[in-house]
Amino acid sequence: MSERLDQAIIFATNAHAGQTRKRESTPYILHPLEVAAIAADLTTDENVIIAALLHDTVEDTDVTLEQIKNVFGPRVAELVGSESENKREDLPPELTWRIRKEESLEVLRNTRDQEVKIMWLSDKLSNIRSIYSVYLKKGDGVWDRFHMKDIGQQKWYYTTISDLLVDFKDTLAYKEYYQLVKFIFREH
Repeated sequence: MSERLDQAIIFATNAHAGQTRKRESTPYILHPLEVAAIAADLTTDENVIIAALLHDTVEDTDVTLEQIKNVFGPRVAELVGSESENKREDLPPELTWRIRKEESLEVLRNTRDQEVKIMWLSDKLSNIRSIYSVYLKKGDGVWDRFHMKDIGQQKWYYTTISDLLVDFKDTLAYKEYYQLVKFIFREH
């Protein structure tokens, strides 16, 4: 493991200290670690793996893209930026959910950067795994813990991601993502 990767693990752990996943007791840092592990199965590019570790720091902590750029370089900052939503902190998140997702999907739709797509696939596979584990216990009640509770909207988002990441259809990560989305939304 490189010194930069060690530094990124420490940086992300400190940034997410005390955070847990949505209404769970799971320490938040486990999500970025899982995203980085998935990314490491898809690429050996250290910048992508580091960005995977840091992908939620700008969106969910006080860390800025400028700080990431200063510590880890412009490429890592660019990759993290491609995964960061404008949260519109002045409005309730349930009111801005659709526009935030549309803006994010537009980034994915318009990129030719395979590393950005690797970031997306890694993050969304980790997310859908988490959703799936709760879905097995609560069924459609899984959506009660999210800002967007409408199953149709969630299906639109996750299936659109599947469509936009079809370049990766031959990878295990994509196949798992596709199967989990198909299973969770099979009745909708």
